[in-house]
Amino acid sequence: MRVSDYGAMIALAFIFSYLESLIPLPFGIPGIKLGLANLVVVLAISHFGNKTAVIVGIVRIILVGFSFGNLSAMLYSLAGGILSLCVMIVLKRTGKFHVIGVSLAGGVFHNLGQLLVAIRVLDTGKLVYYAPVLMAAGVVTGGLIGFAANGM
Repeated sequence: MRVSDYGAMIALAFIFSYLESLIPLPFGIPGIKLGLANLVVVLAISHFGNKTAVIVGIVRIILVGFSFGNLSAMLYSLAGGILSLCVMIVLKRTGKFHVIGVSLAGGVFHNLGQLLVAIRVLDTGKLVYYAPVLMAAGVVTGGLIGFAANGM
């Protein structure tokens, strides 16, 4: 893969992150997002390989964190993104999961990674009660992203 290909994928993921920030979700629950940028990562895993997905995913999170967020938001996103990437790569390697299942698991584990960091940073186990809502959101958004990736 050429440097220009990485740049194009990172730019697309970056733009999707920005567009997502403009879409208000009616849930009022912090941490729940559509995960549009993850479409690029899922496509990278399925079409270009794990190395490409890792580079695109991590560089996008860092760029978005510096551009639109803060260090705290970047920490949460990195935790969720890295855990999500690891799980999706493992599931893809088994050859037993379709792109929709891989993406669905990625959505769930992204939210789980963020929740684990929040529990650690805020030093409270009470946040575990938030897990069912985040896991359900991860299933829905991960499934939708996987469905979109499957059509490409």
